[in-house]
Amino acid sequence: VALLREALEEHDYAYYVLAAPTISDRAYDKMMHELQQLEAAHPEYADPNSPTQRVGSDLTKGFTQVAHRIPMLSLSNTYSEDEVREFYNRVARTLDEPFEVVAELKYDGISISLIYEHGLLVRAVTRGDGVRGDDVTANVRTIRSIPLRLRGEGWPERLEMRGEVLLPWAEFERLNREREAQEEALFANPRNAAAGTLKLQDPRIVDSRRLDAYFYYVLGENLPADNHYDNLQAAREWGFKISNYIRLCRTPDEIMDYIAYWNRARHRLPVATDGIVLKVNALRQQRALGLTAKSPRWAIAYKFQAERAETR
Repeated sequence: VALLREALEEHDYAYYVLAAPTISDRAYDKMMHELQQLEAAHPEYADPNSPTQRVGSDLTKGFTQVAHRIPMLSLSNTYSEDEVREFYNRVARTLDEPFEVVAELKYDGISISLIYEHGLLVRAVTRGDGVRGDDVTANVRTIRSIPLRLRGEGWPERLEMRGEVLLPWAEFERLNREREAQEEALFANPRNAAAGTLKLQDPRIVDSRRLDAYFYYVLGENLPADNHYDNLQAAREWGFKISNYIRLCRTPDEIMDYIAYWNRARHRLPVATDGIVLKVNALRQQRALGLTAKSPRWAIAYKFQAERAETR
């Protein structure tokens, strides 16, 4: 049982996070079936974090409201490159010392907070109003790119990972084809589809929608590094899906180059994005910059201009 669980976790990581499967679907299904049979024959080895438990058989009885230990604040938004430069200059004036900015893609999905204790996923909570959110743990467990058990070493005993639950473009189009064939209303966009899916009462339907997730912030005591960039790289080793397109910027011009590139290149991505997020890298400097009532002073979101298209 232990060997099969370990092997299936490795194959899940290779397939859903690395996008580099190491065995065929048939071989994977055979291993999963064998594990299901063994667990049924030996209930004394039950484990809620077994790969077989990603899809529950019971309906979720509503969602419990859970308070965030640290509020999930929204970011200040801008559509102006001039305001991005002003953000950079304001940080420079306040810190009055060298600093780096981490530039990341802003994924267009549903914000989620995952809580891990001793390396195991114990809770998944939506952003909600930033102070409280819905406990959607049963549904999040069905997302194959989210680790139920952390890999490697060096993670805090209590870890919070914040990220975005998404519906990839290919799955969005597949779902709409199916809904059209069944004469059901089509989803307007991947974000709405992901939001609706995460609030469904049946995890089996959630599993069939093939949601994905990317993570962008690490919270916890005794983190590996005192900077955001290195902590994200550590989280990648722990099994989280972290964007490959994060860039460390040291000048405003480097930030503008990043924005200009992704304003064009984002159309080639497998998931929807709606902007760029800029964060001061050093956690010490983030603490020095502090927060306003609604948003951190050490981060800003640059939103892409809305696209225009012709229709008939």
